[in-house]
Amino acid sequence: MTVWDDLVGQERVSEQLAAAARDADAFVTAAASDAPPPEASRMTHAWLFTGPPGAGRNQAARAFAAALQCVSPDRALGGVPGCGFCDGCHTALVGTHADVSTVAAVGAEILVKDMRDTVRKSFTAPANGRWQVILVEDAERLNEKSANAVLKAVEEPAPRTVWMLCAPSVEDVLPTIRSRCRHLVLSTPSVEAVADMLVRREGIEPDVAAAVARATQGHVDRARRLATDPAARARRAAVLKLPLRVEDVGGALRAAQELVDAAAEDAKQLAEEMDGKETEDLKAALGAAQGGRLPRGTAGAVKDLEDMQKRRRTRTQRDSLDVALADLTSFYRDVLALQLGSRIALANTDAEDALERLARGSTPESTLRRIEAIAACGEALDRNVAPLLAVEAMTMALRAG
Repeated sequence: MTVWDDLVGQERVSEQLAAAARDADAFVTAAASDAPPPEASRMTHAWLFTGPPGAGRNQAARAFAAALQCVSPDRALGGVPGCGFCDGCHTALVGTHADVSTVAAVGAEILVKDMRDTVRKSFTAPANGRWQVILVEDAERLNEKSANAVLKAVEEPAPRTVWMLCAPSVEDVLPTIRSRCRHLVLSTPSVEAVADMLVRREGIEPDVAAAVARATQGHVDRARRLATDPAARARRAAVLKLPLRVEDVGGALRAAQELVDAAAEDAKQLAEEMDGKETEDLKAALGAAQGGRLPRGTAGAVKDLEDMQKRRRTRTQRDSLDVALADLTSFYRDVLALQLGSRIALANTDAEDALERLARGSTPESTLRRIEAIAACGEALDRNVAPLLAVEAMTMALRAG
């Protein structure tokens, strides 16, 4: 198994990254032997990975990071970097490598204070003598100050530093940053490719793999979660019942409340799993006795952790709502396909009765308006509208058609 095996349906991108990793490896080998470095035209100091949700932007960047850190002895015999088994590959893939730093949005934005230490680290030499890799998973969430901090680091990087930025599209990144990056575009994997991956890598039954791959329309992470998590399947089933529950005002408002409550419960469960342990670990690191008071002058560190945890809960709730909105969009897309007599395969075959009922009882124009209402809800959430208000406006629009 190589590091490229998890990049479902991205053969062209895998080939480009593998070639760059070979050139990078040749550069490191030449430097270690004091030989003149080869011209590594396929390797550069900054990369921008773009593609639709579920295409595997972060996975591609992390696989590339692993290939750059590969220390497999087979390379001396002509092996390709990125074996997937050595310590360098393994620690880079699981996120524990000392020279691979990951930055992800905890809340709605990546703040400059989240980037400050990482930018500082980008100017240091790698601990293992290979590459210092900085992976920014949500580059579209960089705000003005944090984006400017990244720009300064990308403009004049250290010799062994590689920046990897991931975003949905090139327009989501500052022009001054993207102009200094090599751009790789990932595409949505085919349903067949995702189903095949679930069977081979996760041991999922072929019928189940095909169903979840079709339901998520090539979104690799969501397909894996649906196939392996009964709670995720139950939440999706509840969301797909929503279009039949908005026939009256009361039903529309109750459906909105339940959708927001379910998202809040997701955030609460994550908080219960992580917040308590993080707080206790920080207090122990600051020297507080078990159940005792914090040393003087350390309250600020605890307050910063609490702020981060609050931002993470907000982000988790928003991510859960995003998944629900995607499921609803997929549902009405199937309704529209039935109304127009399209021959495309339905994504939600498990809700076919509801699809046919709505298709018979409405027009294509009303279905399009409902899809627009779902998109408007997502935009309202992006503008930090209160979740319940945004979702209630959507369910009322779905009722009106």
